[in-house]
Amino acid sequence: MLSSISATCKICHHAINRQVYICIFAEKCVMEKRDLRIVFMGTPDFAVESLRALVEKGYCVAGVVTTPDKPVGRHGNILRASPVKEYALSKGLPVLQPEKLKDETFLSALRALKADLQVVVAFRMLPEVVWDMPRYGTFNLHGSLLPQYRGAAPINWAIIHGEKETGVTTFFLTHEIDTGRIISQRRLPITETDNAGIVHDKLMVMGAALALETVDLLIAHEGCVETIPQEKLYHDLSELRPAPKLSNEMCRINWQQPAKAIYDFIRGLSPYPAAWTTFEMPDGTSQTLKIYESEIVSHTHSLQTGTVISDLKTSVDIAVADGYIRLISVQLSGKKRLHIKDFLNGIKNLPERIIELLPRVNP
Repeated sequence: MLSSISATCKICHHAINRQVYICIFAEKCVMEKRDLRIVFMGTPDFAVESLRALVEKGYCVAGVVTTPDKPVGRHGNILRASPVKEYALSKGLPVLQPEKLKDETFLSALRALKADLQVVVAFRMLPEVVWDMPRYGTFNLHGSLLPQYRGAAPINWAIIHGEKETGVTTFFLTHEIDTGRIISQRRLPITETDNAGIVHDKLMVMGAALALETVDLLIAHEGCVETIPQEKLYHDLSELRPAPKLSNEMCRINWQQPAKAIYDFIRGLSPYPAAWTTFEMPDGTSQTLKIYESEIVSHTHSLQTGTVISDLKTSVDIAVADGYIRLISVQLSGKKRLHIKDFLNGIKNLPERIIELLPRVNP
C-alpha cells in the first residue's frame, strides 16, 4: 500500500495515491479548491449547466465572459441577455460582454480578474492573448468525441450522419479551432429515436460533470496533466467529419436520399433549427413545411419520389426511393408546430407532392 504513495499533492502537500491520482486528504483539497480563480466563458443554455455546477460545487468563479445583449422584437428595441449572463447575474458574478476580444479595455478587465484557469463552453473562438493568459491555461468543453465533428454544430451533424455514439471532450485551446490537446472524454450512446434536442440535454449534463472532473484534475496536478494530441487519433484529415454552422439552405431535405438518411437528417435538426421542405399545393402555390419528427415505412412502391400519400385523417407519407417517410410532427410557415393529426384537421387542401430539390431536366 505504501509503495503506491510516492508523490505529494500540489494543493495541500500531502501524499497522493498514484494509482488513482487522488489526495488521501481529499477533504482538505476540497476546501483549497476555492482559492483557484476561474473565469468562465459561454453563452447558451448548454454552457449554463457547467457554470451552475462550478458555482454550486463551491469553486471560485471570479468572473464570467459572455456575448453582448442582442436586440429582439419587431423593432429591435429590446435587449436580451444570454442565458449565461442571466444565471451569472442571479448569483452576483461579475460579467464582461466584449464586442471585440482583442479590445484593450476588455483585456485589462480580464487581467484584473486574476484567473488561474479559464473554462470555455459554447463561446467564440478566442485569440491567443486571451487563452494564454491564466497560469493553468484555458480548456474548452466540446460536444463531440474529438477529433470528430470539429465546429459549431457537432450534436446535429453526429445524428445527421447516423452515428451510434457521441460524447463530450475537454481540451486545451490552441490557435486552430477545436484542435487542441485532449484532456478527457466521456461517451454517450445515440439511440435510433434520439433527436438533437435529446442528445443536447444529455451532453449538457454529462459535459458539466466532465468540466468539474477536468478542473479537479488540473488542480491536483497544478495544471500539468497528461494530454493526447488529436493528430494521434487519426491518420489523415479525410477521416474526419466536420460540424460547420448550419445555414437555412443546409437544412432543406433532399428527398432523393434513402429513407434512413432522410430520417436521420430530420432528427438531427430537431427541434432546432429544423429540417424543411416545400410543398406544391393543388392551386399551384408552394408552402414551406418544417418537419420535426418522422418514421420510416419500409414498403416498396413505383411512385415518383416526393409523392404525398395520405388518408386525410391520421397519416401523411412521402414517397422516397426505398419506401416512405411518415410525418409525425410538422409546422407550416407562420403557424405553430402540430402533430400530424391536428395538421390534417386544420388544412383545407392537402399538397400533392414535394417540390423537387434537384434541377428539372429539360426534355
